[in-house]
Amino acid sequence: MKQEKPEKDEVILDETIPHQANAPSFKGTGIKMEAPFVNQHGVIIGDSQYASSNSPLENWSKETDPAVMAGEEWVHPTNDIGWNTTENRELLESKRRPQASPFMHPTKDVSKCSD
Repeated sequence: MKQEKPEKDEVILDETIPHQANAPSFKGTGIKMEAPFVNQHGVIIGDSQYASSNSPLENWSKETDPAVMAGEEWVHPTNDIGWNTTENRELLESKRRPQASPFMHPTKDVSKCSD
């Protein structure tokens, strides 16, 4: 069976951020990876290119107010360097379902009455 090749902006490997070497995996957390988006200034957020011709960073001058780059529209929900912090990694781990040991039954206590 031939699989269709995903679109360039759809490439997400097993619910991870493949371009960040130490990025956490979202697999098993219930948080779904989201695609990049274009904010109200025409800047693509979350594509990991970090440069956009419309970005105030690319057009900086003495007249540029740094506040123009403040707010949620500048932060991608799943492709953000902030996920690499200890606190956010712990948040992801707290959402992950515990994995059963390979020697344990996932729903039965097989050690009951064995001692």
